Amino acid sequence: MPPSSPLNETAAPPDRKSAGTVFATLVDFARRRPLGAVGGAIIVVMVMLAASANLIAPYDPLATDYAAMLAAPSEAHWLGTDAFGRDMLSRMIHGSRTALMVGLGASLLGASLGSLIGVASAYFGGRVDLLVQRVMDVFFAFPVIILALAVVSIIGTGVGNVVLAIATPMVPRCARVVRASALSVREMPYVDAARAAGFGHPRIILRHMLPNVMAPVLIMATAFLGEAILLEASLSFLGLGVTEPTAAWGLMLRGAAVEFAETAPWMAIFPGLAISLAVFGFNLLGDSLRDALDPRLRTQ
Repeated sequence: MPPSSPLNETAAPPDRKSAGTVFATLVDFARRRPLGAVGGAIIVVMVMLAASANLIAPYDPLATDYAAMLAAPSEAHWLGTDAFGRDMLSRMIHGSRTALMVGLGASLLGASLGSLIGVASAYFGGRVDLLVQRVMDVFFAFPVIILALAVVSIIGTGVGNVVLAIATPMVPRCARVVRASALSVREMPYVDAARAAGFGHPRIILRHMLPNVMAPVLIMATAFLGEAILLEASLSFLGLGVTEPTAAWGLMLRGAAVEFAETAPWMAIFPGLAISLAVFGFNLLGDSLRDALDPRLRTQ
């Protein structure tokens, strides 16, 4: 038999190696970016609550109990009830689903459209780039909340329309950042080689340029998630977002009207804390990803 050597030793299964690599990467990220780890932990808890809402919510979030209207926090209702007798804890747990659905949908849609527009603008250049950037400047002229309000006022309320309204302000912001990165990618030799090989414009944009500008897209999408959750709550609070009886944090704040501020303050305190914590977590993670992925901000 041939002598034993390192090549003959049994290697660890690929899945075990990959799992160990992912775990080591997460531990290193937590050590280098403790605030980002805190934000990631908040997001993980939020995702787990949303995924298991049907299992852990003590009550049906839509069930009314007029005998328990405006009940204070107690053993039966840990966070109290609202003006219709609905359990606040159950509605907050299910409201995390709405927040994540709207936030993720708006971020993915805005980042995808903005990335395609930014890369295409940088690739074609000339008059196309000039025209696209002037259109983006028009969108930049409006504050984010005003633009979202304008869109949702035109297309109407509902989860799908709110996602589209919140994604609209993100498109020009993402397009501007991606265009700046794509301008340098356009001059790379592999892009010239793809042109020389006769590849079409869509293939060069999608296969050769877009994958190389994904780092800023990932950072912006993560950072925008918190802003999207806040925008959804703002629109729902104004009556232009998610509609009743859907469980949503903004609607819960809308239900905590002025006349209940003294008699039932928990109707505003707990949804407000949930919104603040979610936005805080996504902002921490987004800032840490920016510091970790941007070479200009790396300290080690």
